[in-house]
Amino acid sequence: MRKPLIGLIAPSDDDARACAAAIERCEGQALRLDAAHASSAALAHALVLCDTPAEADGAEVRLLRAALADDMPILAIGGGMHALNIALGGKPPVLLSNPLSERLSPPAQAHAPGAEGGSAYHHIYIAPGSRLAAVVGSGGFVRVNSRHSRGIREARKAPPLLASAYSLEDGVIEALESPRHRWVIGTQFRPERAMELPPHFQRLFQSLTERAAERMAGDSGG
Repeated sequence: MRKPLIGLIAPSDDDARACAAAIERCEGQALRLDAAHASSAALAHALVLCDTPAEADGAEVRLLRAALADDMPILAIGGGMHALNIALGGKPPVLLSNPLSERLSPPAQAHAPGAEGGSAYHHIYIAPGSRLAAVVGSGGFVRVNSRHSRGIREARKAPPLLASAYSLEDGVIEALESPRHRWVIGTQFRPERAMELPPHFQRLFQSLTERAAERMAGDSGG
């Protein structure tokens, strides 16, 4: 049985492996792409950008704009969410003046972003009624992982995007979604790290793969 092809852009091999594993658990086929060769994304039925650079004139932003114009299903993770924000007219992320890792208790600091590849953890609020809440199955308060030192708040958000989750500690936006597109979600937290989040967050990859399968069927006339 043919599987939907999920284009994957991730600067690090570790991130690429984690995302590919999540895609393949959901019966998708991961294809790692080079953002500098945007035409290769046309082969895919959906797109995952994991912690990619968020630069206004960067290849990742240009590729995102092309994918958005084609209404391709997109999951943008970490820096990928920042690139999505820029692609739709938002401002670049800023270095957080009080990074989360500085507020953690000493035992948790050992798992701060960048420390031996570990993650910090904090609580966010997911807006009930948002697409994110519908996909993962619930809104409200939840504990998630964190690997970022940059973020965006409402003043830097692209006007077309809706913020669907916020950090309780500092008000940094933790998820964005586009009501103008069929399935476009960005998360500051890292759902590809399955052991660091509640299991229902794997539904992000499941839902993306299902939308990719629908696109594949449409492309083939099925």
